[in-house]
Amino acid sequence: MKETTYPLKTVLCIEDDAGILEGLVNTLKYYFKEVYSARDGEEGVQLWEEKRPDLVLCDIQMPKRNGIEVAKHIRKTDRATPIVMLTAYTSERYLIELINLNIQHFIQKPASIDRLLEGIKAAFVGESSGTFTLGEEVFLDVEKETLTCKGEMTLLSHKESRFLALLASHDLVTYAMMETQLWQGDVSEAARKSFIRDLRKKLPEGVVENVSKRGFRLG
Repeated sequence: MKETTYPLKTVLCIEDDAGILEGLVNTLKYYFKEVYSARDGEEGVQLWEEKRPDLVLCDIQMPKRNGIEVAKHIRKTDRATPIVMLTAYTSERYLIELINLNIQHFIQKPASIDRLLEGIKAAFVGESSGTFTLGEEVFLDVEKETLTCKGEMTLLSHKESRFLALLASHDLVTYAMMETQLWQGDVSEAARKSFIRDLRKKLPEGVVENVSKRGFRLG
């Protein structure tokens, strides 16, 4: 399969780890017209102001300005440019705030080339819409709380939308995460099963996959 390239687009990488930053830049040079790099959030904001790239890849934990602060600065005047967050930590503590900032995608570090390119592709698919990619032709719009499957749109409840956003940004959504993020407290196994059963009726088969005794992940 031919890899997707972006010969007319530019990208800004903001990452405080010199080794990771060098790897990102060297990889992305093959796919993008131009790759800009910054070692901290302050330098990243300055470069964004100067270059106005078509995509921003940004670490969350950084000196001077963290990724949240960088995203807030960008979103003051620009709601459309895709921002992909890189994080070595589980992003649940940031998830709702980042959704409100119209962040397209999260990538867990260390990121393989395949995962990096998948995240970039998903971000451009969701450009200007705050969309997460859940599967082939399956997209979640967290702002509108809608699910689009092969062009057909379905309305979601707020809880369903939040759960799918968690799935899109984590390798595994545990039962504990569901209780904290969706119910803000304990929930019965019967209620959790009922929630998943009803949600699956709105999704193509295999999108939500059980992980025995632990939780759920994208299939």
